Amino acid sequence: MSANGSKSSQVRAQLDHPIIDTDGHTVELTPVFFDYIKAIGGAGMIERYKTAVGSRANNRWMELTDDERRYSRATCPPWWARPAKNTLDRATASLPRLLHRRMDELGMDFTVLYPTFGLTEPPRIEEEEVRRIACRALNAFHSDIYRDYADRMTPVAVIPVHSPQEAMEEVEFAVKQQGFKAAVISHVQRPVPKMLQEHPDLAANMTYIDLLALDSEYDYDPFWAKCVELKVAVTTHATGQGWGSRRSVSNYMFNHIGHFGAAGEAMCKALFFGGVTRRFPALNFAFLEGGVHWACGVYSDIVGHWKKRNAKAIHDLDPANLDRALMRQLIGEHGNEKMTAKVDAIMDWLSQPQRHPKNLDDWAACRAEKLEDLRDLFIPNFYFGCEADDPMVAWAFNAKTNPMGAKLKAMMSSDIGHWDVTEMNEVVEEAHELVDDGLIGEEDFRDYTFTNAAMLYAGMNPDFFTGTVCESAVAQLLASSSPKLPHGAQA
Repeated sequence: MSANGSKSSQVRAQLDHPIIDTDGHTVELTPVFFDYIKAIGGAGMIERYKTAVGSRANNRWMELTDDERRYSRATCPPWWARPAKNTLDRATASLPRLLHRRMDELGMDFTVLYPTFGLTEPPRIEEEEVRRIACRALNAFHSDIYRDYADRMTPVAVIPVHSPQEAMEEVEFAVKQQGFKAAVISHVQRPVPKMLQEHPDLAANMTYIDLLALDSEYDYDPFWAKCVELKVAVTTHATGQGWGSRRSVSNYMFNHIGHFGAAGEAMCKALFFGGVTRRFPALNFAFLEGGVHWACGVYSDIVGHWKKRNAKAIHDLDPANLDRALMRQLIGEHGNEKMTAKVDAIMDWLSQPQRHPKNLDDWAACRAEKLEDLRDLFIPNFYFGCEADDPMVAWAFNAKTNPMGAKLKAMMSSDIGHWDVTEMNEVVEEAHELVDDGLIGEEDFRDYTFTNAAMLYAGMNPDFFTGTVCESAVAQLLASSSPKLPHGAQA
């Protein structure tokens, strides 16, 4: 289809700003990727990689019978997750030249591309040597095939983060040696130390999620500092399938709905409560494909919870502050016969000491002294990737609902290349339905499809869009914007 025949291209033609897609997907051509593994790690590394990936629970599920899946409570993984009948779109996700040729048809000026299997397989391999070689090979593969099309697209580097040192070395190599401007990380699934020490044969079945900030195994501040130094925004496109209730043994859709949001929420809260946005105010974070409704809820809950349990208010809940004489009097005046008969026992029960942690301030790392501090630690630093068919995007721009009149930084994230985009050239048109249906205004749509995406990257690296078709528009934006001012707040 020609650009003029696409409804998305027609939407784009009516706008006075570029469309930046913050989450397109490349579907890796595995045989070519294996050539890079061999070049970096030697011929034997291909088999080591296959063994490491093949041992993952998702891949074992396909080999099990229904009874075996129930017996082991194996989580149903994704299946048939790429376009097939729409062969043009399937090829577009793997062939940079074809995607470049179709960008006008898609109604997009620029796209940031994330891998497919590269999000979950290379960075989660347990063996460090295999993990690091696989990530470096994947990054080399993407750097090579997308380099000639940098005016309209850029791939992200996959950064393994099992330790801060590993993460620092890989992001520096990706930026300085492989030419990347964007990167993606994830949480780390670690064995519970007690299980690893006392029951090593069962440790793989008893893990916890290390979110690299609050309660982490390591101090990741050196890695965050390295990202600031390299001017690289931190993005995460993590999966929450297999967490909590998302562990159906038979139903992929049951496990899929909400899982990106769950993973984003966990990382977002860890960064906030871990004080990372306080210590690194210049560092931008983005959470991809989970939408923004969960973030609106988290932001609102943070404000509401802080009012009741901040460092000062928490003492109102100290059992030692109970007026026992008044309590006894009220039981005598308003209790039934059974209550008044047991008044002494009740008072003894109420007087029992209640245990509490040494630190009574769950907000200590944030150092928030007023409500506006919470807003300024959340709104400026966090960006949220939303698919085009998500009507809840409107919540992000509803200053009447969000505390302190804030607007959250939602960004259009197409997810082209995956099953939930049936036609690549309909994404922008679908996104504009938010305006057509009266859910957001044109200025909000500009923020959603251009401003927020531009500031995620150019807010840290003013040269991010240099040499791209968006260069002039982003330069004008930078000249007129205050990147860290919370949207909706007064200067």
